[in-house]
Amino acid sequence: MADMAIFAETSMSRPTARMRPGLRLSDIATYILLFAGAAVMLLPFAWMVSTSLKTTGATFVTPPQLLPDPATLDNYAKVFDSAPVAQFLLNSIFVSVTSTALMVLFCAMSGYAFARIAFKGRTVLFYAYLATLMIPQQVTLTPLFIIMNFLGWTNTYQALILPSSFGAFGTFLLRQFFMRLPREIEEAAFMDGAGYIRIFFTIAIHLARPALATLGVFAFMASWNSFLWPLIITTDQSMMTLPLGLSALQGRWTTDWNVLMAGTVIGTLPIIALYVFAQKYIIRGLSHTGLK
Repeated sequence: MADMAIFAETSMSRPTARMRPGLRLSDIATYILLFAGAAVMLLPFAWMVSTSLKTTGATFVTPPQLLPDPATLDNYAKVFDSAPVAQFLLNSIFVSVTSTALMVLFCAMSGYAFARIAFKGRTVLFYAYLATLMIPQQVTLTPLFIIMNFLGWTNTYQALILPSSFGAFGTFLLRQFFMRLPREIEEAAFMDGAGYIRIFFTIAIHLARPALATLGVFAFMASWNSFLWPLIITTDQSMMTLPLGLSALQGRWTTDWNVLMAGTVIGTLPIIALYVFAQKYIIRGLSHTGLK
């Protein structure tokens, strides 16, 4: 019995030793590179937060100080006193949420049509639509402004929302997802008398929630950070979005960088909150669509 106990103890200890291998040199080098890359990515954000908490005199101290001494929150109050930031923030929220919802809906419908509905010229039309990704945005600004001016939509929410409610990338992303869905689900629905529209709204769109969340985050970020198009289409301060309104905090000769950085932090927080909330859906959506 003693020999069997010693044998059992020895056999149980060996796998444990195998399950805990030491770190290899390549793993250590990988971790160092990852930490270095994370530091490079986080340093500008940390410097932005630090500057937003500094006083005016401490902004240009040499050598620069990452930790503000003393720290103050007065810059965030000055942001709302210097410009109607609350109105800019409401405009950005309304425009971004509305354009994101429309883009997710339209791209989901077109992606499902390209993936599941067989019609003549589907492949040619899809690649022609995908080729629009190679056209720079600056090329389309002038004709787009002419169209909006012809419709009388300058300084309106329609002009801010509708141009960003469509996108070839979103259609491609959701098409790749819908192509991976099993066709047996649709065939069973067809046997029950359902059509493409009913299948899309009752089955396909629910299965595509990870891809829809991924597209929603990308679309919201693009709309929230948009600067050039709101600069062209709006002239009234009451219609400006947050990125455009924050540019008014930058003077011609001097700039209160601590106040400007406080406004930038306010504009960055919604993006961070959205990404943290939808992070798992983004990873799942990109893995299901086959995008790297």
